[in-house]
Parts: sequence; C-alpha cells; structure tokens
Amino acid sequence: MRIISVFVIGDLHLSHGTDKPMDVFGLKWNNHTERIRNAWISLVKETDTVIIPGDVSWGMKVSESEGDFLFLESLPGKKIISKGNHDFWWQTMNKLGALMMRLDIKSISFLHNNAYLCEEFIICGTRGWMVDTGYSPEDEKIVNREAERLKLSLNEGKKLQSLYPDKEILCFLHYPPAYGGIECERICAVLREYAVKRCFYGHLHTVAAERLVHQIGTTKLKLIAADWLNFTPFLITPAE
Repeated sequence: MRIISVFVIGDLHLSHGTDKPMDVFGLKWNNHTERIRNAWISLVKETDTVIIPGDVSWGMKVSESEGDFLFLESLPGKKIISKGNHDFWWQTMNKLGALMMRLDIKSISFLHNNAYLCEEFIICGTRGWMVDTGYSPEDEKIVNREAERLKLSLNEGKKLQSLYPDKEILCFLHYPPAYGGIECERICAVLREYAVKRCFYGHLHTVAAERLVHQIGTTKLKLIAADWLNFTPFLITPAE
C-alpha cells in the first residue's frame, strides 16, 4: 500500500491568461511551466496533496487566472493554495469557492483563516509580510493584520490537533519570516507563541544562500520558491 504524500512548492507564476514570460528574470526560468508540469507528474499521485504558498498566477483579475487554475486542476493530487503578493485575482473565500464550482474544479482548496487536516500534518498559514527597512504606518497595519490571520489559522489548527494529537502543525507563509538577519517580529512572535516546529515560505528569487535564516527559536524555516527547488515539488516528511 502506497503512503500518501504531502508536497510543497511556491511561486509558480503561471501565466496562461496573460503575456508574462518568466525568462525575463533569467535563463533558469526558461520553459518553467512545462518543467513544473513534468516534475509534478513524475512525483505526485492523485491521492497526494501539494501546498502552494502564494504567487500562483500573474492574472490581475479572475478572468486572467482561470487558465492557471485549469492547468493546476489537470495535474494530479489535491492542491491547497494561499495568497502571495502577486495574487491580485484573490477574492473572498465564498467567491473563490463559487469560481471553483463554475470552472468545475474539484482539486483546489484555499488556505485563509482556516486549517486543513492532511495526512500526518495540519496545514496552517497566511501571506505574511516582510520589509528590509523600517516599517511605515501602512506596513504596521498590514503586518498586524497578517499576524492576526496567522493566529486565526493556527487556532483552527490547534482545534484539529486536539482531535488528532499525533498530527504536526505546519505553517506556510508566502513572505519569509526572516531573511538577511532581519525578522518580521510580529510574525516570528506568533511562530514562537504557538511553538510551530516547521515553517515553509517562498517569495525570494535572487537569493544569497548565506543570508537565509534557517531557524527562529524552535521553528525551522525552509525556502520553497519554485526556482529554488528547480521547479520540483518538495516532499514533506514527518518530523523525526
């Protein structure tokens, strides 16, 4: 009997409904959609789940993102999507649910103020926020809101964990909670408060490996942007 697996990959930057070739960002992005498709099909089975923490589509509105959702629907496995900084198509959960129904998409769910039980794990998360200079008043509003959304998600995760105490809570963010010696203090405080063991994030592309932060308190951090993973979904294994 095959073990059901959970994968993660962020920053797909799909553009089936817009003219946004990613190779302008470097040769490593050449044919990236096809490379994602080939790697995905080689690894992911229909019973598996793939978490996608943001920057799914370049579509500025729903009509421009529909082709990207249909592309994901054509790939094996369930998909759980959260919001990234480029996901301008994002709407309320009710509208996103109605969109999936209209497109007859059955394999995509959305992570927003909620949590999912997924094999050995409980899936929690939000977009997050990060700046590399001082926070403006607008930044403060956004990071406070994102910290509260993360708490809402983790509270839902804790409810699930009370029913399934052997399941590990995993956190998925779009923005890194820390990079280059700078922490997003409010987000990191939530990770510490809830004693999250592992957090996966995307967003970073032109990355200096030596600037990556691998741990905050007891929370281990991992970058899972598509180009960092060579456009191959990363298998999440149970913690040792």
